[in-house]
Amino acid sequence: MMLTLTGVHVGYGRTSVVHGVDVEVGAGSVTAAMGHNGAGKTTLLRAAVGLLPVRSGKVTLDGTDVTRMRPHQRVRRGLAYVPQGQQSFGQLTARENLQLVVDGAGPAGAGRMDEALDLFPALRGLLARRAGLLSGGQRQQLAIARALITGPRVMVLDEPTEGIQPSVVAEIEDAIVTLASSRGMSVLLVEQHVGFALGAAERYYVLESGRVTSQGDGGAAAEGDVRAAMAL
Repeated sequence: MMLTLTGVHVGYGRTSVVHGVDVEVGAGSVTAAMGHNGAGKTTLLRAAVGLLPVRSGKVTLDGTDVTRMRPHQRVRRGLAYVPQGQQSFGQLTARENLQLVVDGAGPAGAGRMDEALDLFPALRGLLARRAGLLSGGQRQQLAIARALITGPRVMVLDEPTEGIQPSVVAEIEDAIVTLASSRGMSVLLVEQHVGFALGAAERYYVLESGRVTSQGDGGAAAEGDVRAAMAL
């Protein structure tokens, strides 16, 4: 497994949010974590990438225990995180947003930028535009492209389709599937859009009140089971 969370407990202050969750993300595969608002999905991702401390349990990246590692150390080991909200530097152009990451990525950065733009070719015509003037879908593509320049083996995505037009949702789904199937990348995806998540994922987990209440293989055939689990 490329990314494993085992018996993970996470919280804020005195409040426990995630209670003993186990999640596995296989090499070159997409795994989806689903659930309603407040289920603990984003908290789980933030623990996986090191932005929140794990109170107990373990986070393993490609066989290495990274539970106590800081976020930048996990990035160096191949973990990338795209948070919710299509984040970018709005006053900078799309090219400048990408170049900031290229400059920190060393000699391989420029090549990775080209690969990222190959994945989202529409961005090539928008490189001179300020990121703050892009649509939500374009900013999401830019955010994913920036993360790809770090050269990750595991990509963690939080609600990548939130507030995005349907045509771009399809492009992002295709990109996620391509990253796993053609580039061998592992993806952990938090998503409320059940059809999108199951279309991309080989494995799913449903969270409720910080606990896994259902899990199984992805694909359209699982949609009924997931919707039933989320209705409980």
